[in-house]
Amino acid sequence: MSWLYRTFARPFLFAQDSESVHNRTLGLLSMASRIDVARDLISSVYEVPDLPVTAFGLRFPNPVGLAAGMDKQAAAVPAWRSMGFGFSELGGVTWHAQPGNPAPRMFRCVDDEALVNRMGFNNGGAVALAERLRAWRSEGLWPAHPVGINLGKSKMTPIESAAEDYAASFRALWALADFFVVNVSSPNTPNQRQLQDRADLDAILDTLQAVNSELAAGGVTKPILVKVAPDLTFEALDEIVSLVEPRRLAGLVATNTTVARPNFQDHLAQRVYRETGGLSGRPLAARSTEVVRHLYRQTSGRVPIVGVGGVLDAQDAWEKVTAGASLVQVYTGLVYEGPAIVGDIVRGLSERLAGGRWEDAVGSAAR
Repeated sequence: MSWLYRTFARPFLFAQDSESVHNRTLGLLSMASRIDVARDLISSVYEVPDLPVTAFGLRFPNPVGLAAGMDKQAAAVPAWRSMGFGFSELGGVTWHAQPGNPAPRMFRCVDDEALVNRMGFNNGGAVALAERLRAWRSEGLWPAHPVGINLGKSKMTPIESAAEDYAASFRALWALADFFVVNVSSPNTPNQRQLQDRADLDAILDTLQAVNSELAAGGVTKPILVKVAPDLTFEALDEIVSLVEPRRLAGLVATNTTVARPNFQDHLAQRVYRETGGLSGRPLAARSTEVVRHLYRQTSGRVPIVGVGGVLDAQDAWEKVTAGASLVQVYTGLVYEGPAIVGDIVRGLSERLAGGRWEDAVGSAAR
């Protein structure tokens, strides 16, 4: 199915502005999400076999998830499961609504299968997202897979008030998601990555876990994960790892986009790579996998890792898994390969697993 998308749909879509295509596609998926026949048709066309995985206390129908950034406003929540995703991560969302950075702010480097974006957490704010999620639930359209929410810091909030900003979003959305990802690694909000420093991140996680315990009221708390940048040194990553146990982190997401650029570029690529913003896609794959492998080794495989960055086919996903990822996510791969990518990856992972146990495959090349 992917070759149909690449041959016929992609040339037409790629002739248009990247963000405009993104918004129109989400609009169509939002409409389809509300129509039973449309959802059933999507499911039948993009049939995905089961490959169940359990991580941070949740059961996933398969290990391939939708990465944050694709559906910031929860516009098409039911559609992602219809397309076969084993989970979806919505957002990033901030406490305050914000327009993001000026357009144009998303660029394709087609030859490298890459994107550069500087969206800047454009979203309607946590309260608006909560209302939309409640609407999906009340309409009986909640997907039969885990749903996560990516939390970012509002641009207007000073660094010293970051913990309260994250906590406000977390409190508003706590009852509406299965897990949360603390995004302190976006390159598109000024000083955002400073929050990866141990002291700043510790303060955020301490505040979030206090809210987590309060809202759980003696029951089950929500899993909290941290998303890291690929540009951190191993020493800086180790500082984050040191917070896993004291702050009861359920997992790590590796990685966000990178501010680095490939060394070898042709003339057309140079035009894209001169744009400021985070780079995703094929050029990020090796570094993202390297970070996954390091985190797996430093945590002795005890902490689930979500591998994201340059996953465009089953082999890319398998490399993440054997490096230590329990789950993988796609974003740029969906743009370049189309919706059939989920089934292609799941079937490819099943073939490589060859009847073995998923737990044995995770980290098998990193031990």
